[in-house]
Amino acid sequence: MGSKVYNAFMANDHVELITYLDEKFRAIDTRFDELTQNFSDLQSSVDAYAKKADTYFQEMAAMRHAIKRLEEALLKIAEKVGIKLDF
Repeated sequence: MGSKVYNAFMANDHVELITYLDEKFRAIDTRFDELTQNFSDLQSSVDAYAKKADTYFQEMAAMRHAIKRLEEALLKIAEKVGIKLDF
């Protein structure tokens, strides 16, 4: 008789334990889903920044090239006019 009462008591404990663990795992799953979303948002932000930085560097390279051409043109004009430029 004692073992049946003990087994019934244990059966109830298992249900409580399973319920408790189920709640804990659901909470962990929720936090993991939030973390995954936050990481995805962060990755999107980094990708957007990298694209902007790449565009900026391309624009700066094009601007350097244009400035170099203008400096060369100024040097040629100054040479023909007889002015010495120091830059």
